[in-house]
Amino acid sequence: MRHSVAGVPKRIADELHAPVINAGDGAHEHPTQALLDMLTVLESKDRLDGLTVTIIGDIAHSRVARSNIYGFLKMGAEVRVAAPPTMIPAAVETLGVKAFTSLREALDGADVVMALRIQRERLAGAYFPSVREYAATFGLDRAKLRFAKDDAIVMHPGPVNRGVELSHDLADHRPSVILDQVRNGVALRMAVLYLLAGRRSRKAAETRGNS
Repeated sequence: MRHSVAGVPKRIADELHAPVINAGDGAHEHPTQALLDMLTVLESKDRLDGLTVTIIGDIAHSRVARSNIYGFLKMGAEVRVAAPPTMIPAAVETLGVKAFTSLREALDGADVVMALRIQRERLAGAYFPSVREYAATFGLDRAKLRFAKDDAIVMHPGPVNRGVELSHDLADHRPSVILDQVRNGVALRMAVLYLLAGRRSRKAAETRGNS
């Protein structure tokens, strides 16, 4: 279930006897996105524990950021967030992350760099002066990426505003793993559906066949 209001999947799940998968609720969480992101990092780095993950963008309104923060911290990674002050939630450090308003500092030594989509239709003018200024300050390109580790990977949950969150070059070429994220998203969500529905139905069919 995807819903614009935070908490709706939980309310629905409380009323049903069937599993409910949260496919994104408001600005709250997006669990399967975090799972596929962690899978993609695991494929690239062979581990999650001990990595430094920097998330750039509208942290305050991003359900992707929140789920990734919970997930990567749970798996032992260090998580940093970087954004203009207006896009960083108050007391975000209580989640266990390090907050930066300097992109260079946030990128220093990062293993994984994740850019978030700027929702230009509702944020420009309210949270930063212009898209152009945001791109110049927090948009990721190869020049800024050099402050991360040499083997750092670049991620984005999509869709990408090219030239805003990521340069065209980074969006299309390594070290971007965006296409890997897309591929893993299909497989991981199939696995979630199988675990919550398909496997149960198969077991029920086997039970009926043996009776």
